[in-house]
Amino acid sequence: MRETGTRRLLDEKNLRLVFELTLGFKAIFALAEIVAGVVTYLVPQRYFLALVLWVTRDEFAEDPHDLVANFLLHTVQHLSVDAQRFAGLYLLGHGVLKLWLVTGLLRGRLWYFPVSIVVFALFIVYQVYRYTYSHSVWLLLVTALDVVVIALTWHEYRYHRRGRKTLGPGS
Repeated sequence: MRETGTRRLLDEKNLRLVFELTLGFKAIFALAEIVAGVVTYLVPQRYFLALVLWVTRDEFAEDPHDLVANFLLHTVQHLSVDAQRFAGLYLLGHGVLKLWLVTGLLRGRLWYFPVSIVVFALFIVYQVYRYTYSHSVWLLLVTALDVVVIALTWHEYRYHRRGRKTLGPGS
């Protein structure tokens, strides 16, 4: 009997590959968050202002009313030191937690799977909440990736549990 294209696409080996790739993306995002958190926490606000002015100078030359450039400039000008520190610590903590979970999942430690599912679900809840204020397409994309990771993590968890049950105690 011939396998259908969908069945081949969803076979265990392909699902494992997709799982590892999505975890790779999450690890890259986590590392970026860690770097951004450290930079946000340590870099003085005047440097952020200088960076935004440098990045947006061409936009302001073309259109002084550019929505994105004005938003960036307004945000940096009104960023308090406390808000900057909070953002830095949040990004750092979020990135470290995600990287720790991804590492545990890739190592196949069974208890990481349910913990990761709960933590990623909490991330989704927070991201949806933030989306109601920001309407950021990036938040939707990250949330969609988290939904895929949760589904694949659940599948991998069941796969690992089945494998350990068939091996028996002491395996």
